Amino acid sequence: MKYNPPEIRTVEVTRYVTPLREGGSLPALVEADDEFLYVLKFRGAGQGVKVLIAELIVGEIARVLGFKLPEIVFAQLDEAFGRTEPHEEIQDLLRASEGLNLALHYLSGAITFDPVVTTPDAELASKIVWLDSLVTNVDRTARNTNMLMWKKELWLIDHGAALFFHHSWGNWEEQAKRPFAQIKDHVLLPLATELEAVNREFSAILTPEVIRAILATIPDTWLLEADSPFETAAEHRQAYATFLETRLAHSETFVTGAQHARKALI
Repeated sequence: MKYNPPEIRTVEVTRYVTPLREGGSLPALVEADDEFLYVLKFRGAGQGVKVLIAELIVGEIARVLGFKLPEIVFAQLDEAFGRTEPHEEIQDLLRASEGLNLALHYLSGAITFDPVVTTPDAELASKIVWLDSLVTNVDRTARNTNMLMWKKELWLIDHGAALFFHHSWGNWEEQAKRPFAQIKDHVLLPLATELEAVNREFSAILTPEVIRAILATIPDTWLLEADSPFETAAEHRQAYATFLETRLAHSETFVTGAQHARKALI
C-alpha cells in the first residue's frame, strides 16, 4: 500500500491564553485563527528549535505506527504579541519566538495518565516502550508519564526530550546502534511482554520511504537555525534519516536491552 506523507497544517496564533506550567520551555495554551485551542511549544524557549524538531519527528512516527496523539500543527506567531504581553518573562519568550513555532491540539478535559489507576494491555505497553527505545525518549517515567487519558483512551504527548543525541551530535552514528539504557525507568516497562512481536510489526511499517517523508516536513529554517555540525538543511535532514534507519536496522539491540531491563525489574 502506498504511503501518504503527512500534511501539517499552519495556523496563525491569535490569542495567548495562559502558560501551562513553570519550567524552561514554558509551553502555553493559545487560540488560533481556526478558533481551536493549542498547546504551543516556543522556538525561543530552552533548547530552541531542537525540541520542536524532536516533537515533530517523533510525533509523526508515532502517528504512522497507530498511536493516538493530538494533531501537530505549525503555529505562526506575529511580532505584535511581544509588545502587548505585560508579564516580562513571557514577553521575552514571545519576542524570541516570532515566526514559525509548533503546537498540538488541546485535548480539553484530558487527565494525566496514572499507572495506578489505568493498566494498558501488554501489546500497547510494548508498543510504547518500543517507540521510546527507538527514538531514545528519556521522558516517559512514573514521575512524568507524558501520556493522557482522553475519552477513555490513552494519548501520547510531549516528545521534545527524545532524540537527545542531536543536542551535541557527538558520536551519533555509534549511538544509533546501542541499547537505550534509560528504558529501565520507563513507566510501562514492567508490562511490555510483547516486544519481539511489536518489533517485527513496527520495523515493517517504518520503511526508509516513510522515515524520509516524515523528515521532509521539518522546515528548512529550523534545521538551519539549530546548532549542528551540518552546513545545509539537506545534510542535517539526512543525518536524522541515517540515525533512524540505522537504529531500525539494529532494533534487536534495543529490544534485547529493554527485555533485560524488564527482567531486572521483575
